[in-house]
Amino acid sequence: MTDRTPQLIACHECDLLQRDIQLNPGCYASCRRCGAVLYRNATDSVDRTLAYTLAACMVFLGANLFPIFAIEVQGDRSAITLFGAVLSLWDQGMRSVSTLVLITAILIPALELASLTYLLLPLKLGKVPPRYPLFMRTLQCIEPWGMVEVLMLGVLVSLVKLTNNFRVIPGMALWSFAVLTLLLAAAATAFNARDVWAQLDGKRRDLESK
Repeated sequence: MTDRTPQLIACHECDLLQRDIQLNPGCYASCRRCGAVLYRNATDSVDRTLAYTLAACMVFLGANLFPIFAIEVQGDRSAITLFGAVLSLWDQGMRSVSTLVLITAILIPALELASLTYLLLPLKLGKVPPRYPLFMRTLQCIEPWGMVEVLMLGVLVSLVKLTNNFRVIPGMALWSFAVLTLLLAAAATAFNARDVWAQLDGKRRDLESK
């Protein structure tokens, strides 16, 4: 006998329990009480998120390998990478700032991109990655800590102040971080956790039934 009990979903704004209904492609369901968007049926969310993620991975490598900016004083030029800036802050005794920059600008984006690639690339190839619930929860936990745009704002403010005393030359990494900010925002917008959960669970059941 088939279980026809409808699934329930709680609104993330007002906690109202409502039935989970099937939607046509491109449509969305909203809360009957407060009007908040509950979920969408974005059939191409995996493809778009994976495309943004792979592009962001390449930009992220460039943002960390190349200098973020260079300072020229009396003909002498000194360039520094983001990780070099983290080490410099640590050596100068600003260890809390150094740790914060390391976590929010390097580790969190790297973890986010690695988790998305680990989940979406096998899914695109018709496979189910092992321990995928762990990586889905990881994405949910690190979401509030992704603050590359805050780093960009801080760097720009610092560059404006430094131009009064030195010649500041923006490096390739600075422009890479600007592009990375846009790509991460696009990936976050395209990512549909509900759709990814459904596809992962569906493929897992298909593999188990064979």
